[in-house]
Amino acid sequence: MENLQLIPPTPMFGGPPFPNSEELPEGAISVKWEDKPSGAMLDFKPNVVYQSLGGEEQHVQVLMPASMFAFPGAPKPKYPLIAYVPGSAWMRQNVMASLPRMIQVAQAGYVVAIIEYRPTDIGAAFPAQVEDAEAAIRFVLEHAEEYGVDTSRVAVWGDSSGGHTAISVGIRGNVHVSVVADWYAPTEIAVMNYYPSGQDHIGADSPEGRLIGNKNVLENPELAAATSPLNWLSADKPTPPILIMHGSADNIVPFNQSVRLYEKLRELGKETTFYKVEGGGHGSGGFGSDECLKVTLDYIAAHI
Repeated sequence: MENLQLIPPTPMFGGPPFPNSEELPEGAISVKWEDKPSGAMLDFKPNVVYQSLGGEEQHVQVLMPASMFAFPGAPKPKYPLIAYVPGSAWMRQNVMASLPRMIQVAQAGYVVAIIEYRPTDIGAAFPAQVEDAEAAIRFVLEHAEEYGVDTSRVAVWGDSSGGHTAISVGIRGNVHVSVVADWYAPTEIAVMNYYPSGQDHIGADSPEGRLIGNKNVLENPELAAATSPLNWLSADKPTPPILIMHGSADNIVPFNQSVRLYEKLRELGKETTFYKVEGGGHGSGGFGSDECLKVTLDYIAAHI
């Protein structure tokens, strides 16, 4: 038998780095790799109730980078939080539709909370959606120890109506947000029908009309103006950096909606970057690409 000596266990935590084996059998291949938090492993907490309003429960879907070896007493790493609000024309959301993309985001080293809000289907007019998103973020931050969240690093991201909610959360400033990512959001509903679109944005039964309580948008200018994040901006009020991405051929939310937000932010000296996705539609034509995801995560990483 080989002349071997027993070696006492090496401390798992708090000691020197675990020794690297120098053995390399003939024919074996040594692989170099770049460390990424959690790799492909995730913890998933589905349908976590963060509040009950409007006769219904509202949920968050929480994705967390995970360790293969979760030993009792092991120090738990902290990750930045990305609160993601899926688009749905402010109606009932299919939160699971965004799960494949958000898995990629969590694998990049973020805790992801996919936020469900009260929909206009049950009569939840603005600002219910924004208030719910703020409540969901507060809930996750209150459970930061359980979810492994670095409470000082929070991003909010949304697409379409979810982008409108994300911008609104960031600009209102009722919860701490380090950075906002907005994909093709409506920002000034009263002017949407003055630009090419595949649907009506004025009538009481339009998504925008439902948002203000099933009322005609043009006949209720004060209610419409209250939904516009442009009207909450001011030069002296802190605003987190805002990434804007919009497809040039969006047939639902006119491209001009993002132009208006961008120009207002620039006018007030706010930090913002605008990407025009050439030929992109409403969530299609590039928004499923690795390039758009990389742009978004790079921007968040640079500002969170």
